Amino acid sequence: MRMVSQIVAIMTAAWLPPPAVTGSAALAQGSYVSEAGFQAYLPTLRAQARSAGVSEGTINRIFPTLQFSRRTIELDRPQAPSASGSRYIEPFQPYYQRHVTSSLISRGRDRYAGNISRLNEIGRRYGVQPSVLVAIWGKETSYGSITGDFDLLNSLASLAYEGRRRQLFTEEFIATLKLVDRGYSRSQLKGSWAGATGYPQFLPSVFLRLGVDGDGDGRSNIWTSQTDALASIANYLSNAGWKPNVPWGVPVSVPSGFNRNSLTTRLVSPRCTRVFERHSQWRTMGEWRRMGFVAQNGRWPADNEMATLLEPDGPGRTAYLLTNNYRAILDYNCSNFYALTVGLLADQIAR
Repeated sequence: MRMVSQIVAIMTAAWLPPPAVTGSAALAQGSYVSEAGFQAYLPTLRAQARSAGVSEGTINRIFPTLQFSRRTIELDRPQAPSASGSRYIEPFQPYYQRHVTSSLISRGRDRYAGNISRLNEIGRRYGVQPSVLVAIWGKETSYGSITGDFDLLNSLASLAYEGRRRQLFTEEFIATLKLVDRGYSRSQLKGSWAGATGYPQFLPSVFLRLGVDGDGDGRSNIWTSQTDALASIANYLSNAGWKPNVPWGVPVSVPSGFNRNSLTTRLVSPRCTRVFERHSQWRTMGEWRRMGFVAQNGRWPADNEMATLLEPDGPGRTAYLLTNNYRAILDYNCSNFYALTVGLLADQIAR
């Protein structure tokens, strides 16, 4: 499962310029997309939905109403990488200052205090620190204030028709139809242009798999129920391997003379390679401490906890020893800057 920004990262990493095409094949490429071409493609989607088990009632009710969303395609196109192939990575601190504002922190503390009873219950059930749940809620939708107003069915069907990630968006379109089958109204199924929806910005397939009922009313509702949304985020992180009672990471000072080359990672991640190639080899917290690293907050996890080093602003600036729980946040959104700001925002909220 992936969030919308993670889908964008996947799309960018996988993008290749489309080959020259003619005739009907051209309808799925570039400037050839059109309402007429979209309508001509819908029988293919209809057959796939039927094969996936979507009810005839939903198919017959939804398909005649589908419309091509040119705006979705316009927003999707800039995600292709520049021809220069630049690997420039901006410094982290300016990003942090833009994305972890005093307003986001103060509102996060208010949400944390206002939901503390249920947050603690969710934390006990899933083993995830409540402040991390609130931080993700804040990062994704500014605590529910910015959730997107694209009709998911129109956008996802349009992206499936456009064709560059046809399988991905066909699956998400069918997952949205299955939500309709389960009684979720189309007016509720709104979100970003790429299909992320609700307070946690789950993709429809993610919600089907990991959305949970946190408030006990018998139905998972990530659009208006804060408790359901927070419990669903916790279920996601637990499913991604979150380890209870372990911090996401520790801000550290790197000892003078530290030989970074000696701990350059030799692992190649099967996905999000550029994210993980910035991390060092894994060592225990005890080993890092004995090498002379100093925890800036004075709090070291247990010596046997494993961690990897990231210096997002380069040598001489604050570095971070990152645990397995940081990797769970990366599963939510495969971006070091995203995961770092979630962790640091969570720390601020919990103060």
